[in-house]
Amino acid sequence: MTLVCVPAGEFSMGSEEGENFAEFMNEKPIHIVYLDAFWIDQTEVTNAMFAQFVAETNHQTEAEKRGTSWAWSGSEWQDISGADWRHPHGPETSIDGLAEHPVVQISWEDAKAYCQWAQRQLPSEAQWEKAARGTDGRSYPWGNEAPTDNLANFADGSLNVFWADKDVNDGYETTAPVGSYPSGASPYGALDMAGNAWEWVNDWYDSNYYSSSPESNPTGPPSGDSRVQRGGSWHHHWLGLRTSFRVDNHPVARIDYFGFRCGVAPGK
Repeated sequence: MTLVCVPAGEFSMGSEEGENFAEFMNEKPIHIVYLDAFWIDQTEVTNAMFAQFVAETNHQTEAEKRGTSWAWSGSEWQDISGADWRHPHGPETSIDGLAEHPVVQISWEDAKAYCQWAQRQLPSEAQWEKAARGTDGRSYPWGNEAPTDNLANFADGSLNVFWADKDVNDGYETTAPVGSYPSGASPYGALDMAGNAWEWVNDWYDSNYYSSSPESNPTGPPSGDSRVQRGGSWHHHWLGLRTSFRVDNHPVARIDYFGFRCGVAPGK
C-alpha cells in the first residue's frame, strides 16, 4: 500500500454549517487540533490486499463467523445468509474481477486485525479528518465544490434510492476500484476519502467528545459502545461525503459498504 504523509500542525476539526445537520450529526463545535506528523494509506484496503492477509493468517471475519451479514438487494437492505467479504452482496455474488475494489463487509474488529498484521494501526478520528480536509476547513477532500461524478463514488443515477443525484453517473452502482477519482484527492493526495466505502477509525464514539477533547493528538474517549466511521459510501449523498461527517456503529457490525484504511503512528 502506498502511504501519504500528513505533516505536523494544527487544523480546524468539526463543522457548524447550516440546516442544523452539523448539530444533529454531532459535528459541533469547531475546535483547533494539533497533530504530530503521520502517514495514512493512500486508498482503502482492497480485496486483493485483504485476501493476502487472510491467506497468511487464516483470519475469519465477523460475517463469516456469524454466517450472515447485511447487504443491499437493489431496492432494500436484507440480512443475508452467506454474505461476507468474498460474497459482498450475498452468496450468489463474488469478488471475481474486483481485486482492486475496496474490501467490504468488514467489522471494526476485522479492520483492526488487518492493520496489526500489516504493522500499522487504524487512524484516529482526528488523523482521518485532517488527512481528508487539510488545514483550510474545506467541506470535501477536493474543496468546497459539491460532489460530481468525476470526484467521488456516491449515490447517483445508477442507484435505486430516492436521495440519489440522478443528474450524475459515476460509473458504478456499488463500489469502484480504489483511486478511480484522482480529481477528488485530498490536499495530501489521499484518495476515496469521500464515498466508495465507509471507513472505520480507531476511536470510540461519544456525541459530546468534541466539547472536551484534548487540543493535541486526541485519540477519542477511553471507552464506549460503538466505534466511529468516516467518509460516506456508494450508498450516500453529499451529506455523508463531507469531511466533518461522522457516524458510529458497533465494533462487530458489518455491511456491504463498511471498509477501512490503515495509518502509521508518528515516529514509526
